[in-house]
Amino acid sequence: MQLTVWTYEGPPHIGAMRVATAMEGLHYVLHAPQGDTYADLLFTMIDRRAKRPPVTYTTFQAQDLGRDTAAIFKEAVAAAYARFRPQAMIVGASCTAELIQDDPGGLARALDLPIPVIPLELPAYQKKENWGASETFYRLVRALAGSPAERRSRTGRRPCCNLLGPTALGFRNRDDLIEVRLILDALGIAVNVVAPLGASPGDLARLGEADFNVVLYPEVARSAAQYLEKTFGQPFVDTVPIGVGATRRFVEAVAALAGADPAPVLADASSRLPWYSRSVDSTYLTGKRVFVFGDATHALAIARVAAHELGFRLVGLGSYSREFAREVRAEAALHGIEATITDDYLDVEAAIQAAMPELVLGTQMERHVAKRLGIPCAVISAPIHVQDFPARHSPQMGFEGANVLFDTLVHPLMMGLEEHLLGMFREDPEFHDGAAPSHLGRTPSRIADAAERAPMNPPLASAPVPSLPIPDADAIRTAPWAPDAEKELKKIPFFVRGKARANTERFARERHLPLITLETLYDAKAHFGR
Repeated sequence: MQLTVWTYEGPPHIGAMRVATAMEGLHYVLHAPQGDTYADLLFTMIDRRAKRPPVTYTTFQAQDLGRDTAAIFKEAVAAAYARFRPQAMIVGASCTAELIQDDPGGLARALDLPIPVIPLELPAYQKKENWGASETFYRLVRALAGSPAERRSRTGRRPCCNLLGPTALGFRNRDDLIEVRLILDALGIAVNVVAPLGASPGDLARLGEADFNVVLYPEVARSAAQYLEKTFGQPFVDTVPIGVGATRRFVEAVAALAGADPAPVLADASSRLPWYSRSVDSTYLTGKRVFVFGDATHALAIARVAAHELGFRLVGLGSYSREFAREVRAEAALHGIEATITDDYLDVEAAIQAAMPELVLGTQMERHVAKRLGIPCAVISAPIHVQDFPARHSPQMGFEGANVLFDTLVHPLMMGLEEHLLGMFREDPEFHDGAAPSHLGRTPSRIADAAERAPMNPPLASAPVPSLPIPDADAIRTAPWAPDAEKELKKIPFFVRGKARANTERFARERHLPLITLETLYDAKAHFGR
């Protein structure tokens, strides 16, 4: 176990809490000491939910350790049932309470409550949050889905599926769900149950009625989908529809299981990402070096979008999801790089520094790292902060999600370029901070302001007419450009390349340089950036 300032995932009971908070009619009794109730903040302040999570804590204190903490737990379970009357309960221990080995499952069974009580064994010192969410959802499905029953014939009805994986505190889960349901509706596929988000224990009992399952977030739902496939014979699709290409593959895979025709949906794909990525506004971003890090679902999907749909060059790919390390390593190998599999943000920071990317796509931790390194960054994966739970509709999945992704991935580079240009031309007579907008011209008000600031002069008629000096030919002669400097100049976007050339040539003339070299170009940039 390692002490760290930041962590990508909380302990596994946080994952269990994400599942419980997502559902209706389910209550979580957590054996935890006083002080372990901080998790409420994740849902009320970060996720911005309108109510606190359905969790009851035992909150035992230090003086209770010498007495019967098991009795405290049983009292908490009985009180939670009497107060909330849930359809089902899950019980478990936090990482601290795990050490006193009170067996929450056995204690809860002894109370003989008239509802299902599912014990959770979440080894806090070996596993983490996403595993905890996956294990909790799997245990709930196994306990509540019931036994296999004969499925209804498809004759005369729409094919239907379950959508598995979205949870509370999930990155854009709410908005992704809207986009996926729109796609399924366009294919003529009904949604039987969405779980965990919005589902009740009674809904989980209906999972077996669906024809197949759709796994939206494999970290949470793949284990449950594998159980349903084995028990109910339900096949599942785990193609994550992030990006235009993946969304098209998702449509084809789902349509194949449903026996539907994907052609109308694919023909009506409304994403603007393909055209935008070929447009003049983004082609100069082609080949930009990008480092991607996050949970496996989002890191893999975003890496493919960046490389195959935007033309970026992947120089780093990694994940903190060790359970999916094989998939991440395989994807990294396709790009000729070695994957970064770690849950230590300092290792990720070192990998970013070594890769020298021009854009970082990661979690809120990489946002802090990139800011320190002066690299543009966009957040594409949990862990995330409150600003990544927008009030507006902002999906990552589906064709509309691809539009959002284009903005997410390209705008940081645009802003980075703007800051670079502002620095380069800060002292330019046309662009400096004190210069008036060029489109206004010399308006009467500006002329009047200039006259008011000017010193008093004699009338124009009495002033002698100055003679204009003949410029020296050597003073206006432009030094030739060295080939490497000319090549570097062409890397500057076309709409400011002329100004960069003029500034550099002016810099060379003022210093009587015989040749404009690569060093001259950099020196001119530094000079005008002061």
